[in-house]
Amino acid sequence: MKHGPYVDTLSQVDPEVYEAIRKETIRQNTTLQLIASESPSSLAVLAASGSVMTNKYAEGYPHKRYYGGCEYMDTVEDLAIERAKKIFGCEHVNVQPHSGSQANAAAYMAVMKPGDTLLGMDLSHGGHLTHGHPLSFSGILYKATHYTVSPKTETLDMAEVAAKAREVKPKVIVTGYSAYPRTIDFKAFREVADEVGAYLVADIAHIAGLVAAGAHPSPVPYADFVTTTTHKTLRGPRGAIVMCKEAHAKALDKAVFPGLQGGPFMHLIAAKAVAFNEALQPEWKKTQNQVVVNAKKLCGTLSSRGFRMVSGGTDNHLMLVDVTGKKLTGKEAEAALGAAGITVNKNTIPFDKNPPFVASGVRIGTPSVSYRGMKEAEMDLIGGFIADVLEQPANAEVAGHVKKDVLDLCGRFPLYPL
Repeated sequence: MKHGPYVDTLSQVDPEVYEAIRKETIRQNTTLQLIASESPSSLAVLAASGSVMTNKYAEGYPHKRYYGGCEYMDTVEDLAIERAKKIFGCEHVNVQPHSGSQANAAAYMAVMKPGDTLLGMDLSHGGHLTHGHPLSFSGILYKATHYTVSPKTETLDMAEVAAKAREVKPKVIVTGYSAYPRTIDFKAFREVADEVGAYLVADIAHIAGLVAAGAHPSPVPYADFVTTTTHKTLRGPRGAIVMCKEAHAKALDKAVFPGLQGGPFMHLIAAKAVAFNEALQPEWKKTQNQVVVNAKKLCGTLSSRGFRMVSGGTDNHLMLVDVTGKKLTGKEAEAALGAAGITVNKNTIPFDKNPPFVASGVRIGTPSVSYRGMKEAEMDLIGGFIADVLEQPANAEVAGHVKKDVLDLCGRFPLYPL
């Protein structure tokens, strides 16, 4: 891969780290990345991420810093802010959060005190650690309660969400998920929040790219706060942003800095600005729509091969595949596919009887393969590869054949120049 001067220097200064990067570049190029929370950043984003912006402290906010020499830091942060506002139509945005978890923490801190009640989706049903899991700050600092999906449909039942909200009277309700394959009705969540006097936080880390392209409804008109990572479907660097109504702007900014963070990572804010610029280009909407089309196609192919899809299908970029019908655990399925050059992650399914490190399903997403240019015909092939492997998970010959076919397919849709 043509890395540029920074990595070229790295090969001389630290060949061990350089070699690991080189091999990871090859791995990403030559295998199918189907983890729903991963997508490849552009070379321009990678360049900004590895730039001299990493050298600079810039505590504070644009044009109000605690350090001198920040004029170009202000430039890139202003660009990131204005571009994010243009993409999502939000009133205020803070582009400094280092991660999705810190973005959620900032949103909570802006309106909650320790001990206040937080209502979010149960992790095993598609929620996130920061939505109130007892091992997360969100479950330690706040009184966390949860809603689940319907056991009949494996989708959200807003009547059940409303009943739970009336029961616990939360200060904050969280919507937006890490493993939910259906469209989210943000307006319905707003109505529940209004009924019980709660703030609404929408965590769109997984679907932000789709929202930016209009391929999924936006929560911005309805939520008090909208958080998202900037990688995943947005294809930016690892990091996050928080959007909010203007009324919450001061409280949010204070929660991010100095509440949770010190100096912002200016190299990543520069890379966020680049990614947001890419999301404003005409091609973006077409690509994001293809992500959804590909997910539906892959879901249909797997269903035709006898795999049960949680909730019966998908409306977005991901699907949850119940592998117990093939007498497999999610852990076994992940390992078998990995040996054939297909990367997925084991994942719990609603009402799972297996523990999370074993799980009964795998989560599969189409962002990475879609960004490589693959379309419906390739989804048929990939669905066949997955089915062939999981129908005979211990057959090394099948795995070998599929791995060769995967290599051929990836060769036709290169990710980065080698």
